[in-house]
Amino acid sequence: MQNPLRRPHGEHATRRGNQAPPFHDPERGGRAHQGDEDVMSQGMRGHFVAMTGEFVGTVMFLFFAFGGTQIANNVIPPDQASLDRLLFISLAFGFSLATTAWVFYRVSGGLFNPAVTLGLVLAGGLPPIRGALLFIPQMLGGMVAAALVKCMFPGSLSVQTKLTGGTSIAQGLFIEMFLTAELLLTVLFLAAEKSKATFIAPVGIGLALFVAELTGVYYTGGSLNPARSFGPDVANRQFDGYHYIYWIGPFLGAAIAAGYHRFAKYLRYEEANPGQDAISEHEAEDAKSQ
Repeated sequence: MQNPLRRPHGEHATRRGNQAPPFHDPERGGRAHQGDEDVMSQGMRGHFVAMTGEFVGTVMFLFFAFGGTQIANNVIPPDQASLDRLLFISLAFGFSLATTAWVFYRVSGGLFNPAVTLGLVLAGGLPPIRGALLFIPQMLGGMVAAALVKCMFPGSLSVQTKLTGGTSIAQGLFIEMFLTAELLLTVLFLAAEKSKATFIAPVGIGLALFVAELTGVYYTGGSLNPARSFGPDVANRQFDGYHYIYWIGPFLGAAIAAGYHRFAKYLRYEEANPGQDAISEHEAEDAKSQ
């Protein structure tokens, strides 16, 4: 006689097949746990790769920029005003940034500057965690680059940023602020804003630094970058009393640029002058008619 409390074999299989697997299923739990680990490991790996890219990129960028500055200041002493020296230093920084950023922008973004990193975080183009993690290799890269130039190049290291030409501390701070704002606006609108010309954004960013250096080298040394000023000061073990302007000025400039970028995005700036990314007149007309 069949037990009335026992389900038929087929019914048991059917109902069991329709039921969700028990929560303590070790196989399912293992797969879910493995998926979480894969996501976490991918995120950590991305942060680590970006950090290494920023360190190597910052070292390369500042090594060649410092090397050019060292040559210029040895050939023509810094206390002698010379447009040739200022032009040579500006070219060294601008071309070094353009080249290095073009190499590393797919790896880490090619920032090499804590002020640029802060500006991207404030503008919403970079997660705060990534920004905080990139600060460390950027500062280390500035110190390593200055140490390498000091060890390899003859003579004393003469690449520190100093106020000259009768520039006051307040003037130097605001000069650094406006120079950095110009650089950040270029980064935000050419690189952070994706377009058909994004792949050549490093060229525009390098030119922006070149123009900023032409204006700032004589008065402040043209820092625009806390890592650029901090590294040589550590290598020479000498900090001027106004060293803080090379932090506050660039950070204020980054905040101004990020604020305007958010303002322009809020007002949908791309609709004010449509068709700028068009590759033909027909495409441009279509964009303007929308």
